[in-house]
Amino acid sequence: MSREQRAEVDAMLRRPRPEGPRTVEDLRAGFRALMAQMIVPGGVRTAWTELGGRPALRAEPDGEAGAGTILYFHGGAWVFGSPETALSLTGHLVAKTGFQAYSVDYRLAPEHPFPAAIEDTLSAYRALLDGGADPSSIAFAGDSAGGGLTVTTCLAARAAGLPLPAAIVAFSPGLDATRTGESMETRADADPIFTREAVERTGALYLAGADPRQPLLSPAVCADLTGFPPMLIQVGTNEILLDDSTRLAARARAAGVDVVLDVTADVPHVFQSFAGVLDEADEALERAALFLGQRIGGAGDGHRVPERKVRR
Repeated sequence: MSREQRAEVDAMLRRPRPEGPRTVEDLRAGFRALMAQMIVPGGVRTAWTELGGRPALRAEPDGEAGAGTILYFHGGAWVFGSPETALSLTGHLVAKTGFQAYSVDYRLAPEHPFPAAIEDTLSAYRALLDGGADPSSIAFAGDSAGGGLTVTTCLAARAAGLPLPAAIVAFSPGLDATRTGESMETRADADPIFTREAVERTGALYLAGADPRQPLLSPAVCADLTGFPPMLIQVGTNEILLDDSTRLAARARAAGVDVVLDVTADVPHVFQSFAGVLDEADEALERAALFLGQRIGGAGDGHRVPERKVRR
């Protein structure tokens, strides 16, 4: 346990921020600046392409990619973030598994509220299938809001009659728009990133008046997970969203789903982003890579979907 490293990360995240409400553009710029500090591993090449009608950042190892595809959904409260801000996470998963990944640039609120993000991630998954990829060779992965999308996209795929992917990996997923988890209160002082006020504000931008008590917005509270693929959920104890993960894992177990709930002590939201700085982040990503390799390592044939280059 890297106590000193964890303390340094906590202190960095608690640095004073501008007081008062911030505009959406300020939130987006601040998040870009924060995530630009994260370490992207070497040995991974990237290129912009298009997947299901949306831009997507393809990441693949320098050598020949293994027979598997990670469909990645970035974090950012459904309001900010991009495939570039998540590249440290996507890149480490690619480097550690040898699989290719597509990180979807889904539409963001408030310009495009619920259910736009789910429509885009579902379209990206459908494009992989239409391009010849075997669902048994595909895994969904994501962080924060994107971790929530790994679950809600599966729900949407099941409702559309599509085969489900082989696995789900969710880093600190956002899974409860009702904000009813006890950790919203019990972990408030420990969380160096979020406050209830902050998540309720960005949540309202995404909901745009929609009832939060529905599976596509609060799967930890409302969803039937019957038939879901094996899931790995990683979360830290210093998160007000901790109970999003613990309650979803309980629902998965009750539905007969194979689920691993991987809780790391005294680390913040999406601590895996600090790979190369925080030992626990590197160890968690190794566990995620092992999980993915066990689920999709020998499946499929590594199809790459037909694609068009896009400019950014």
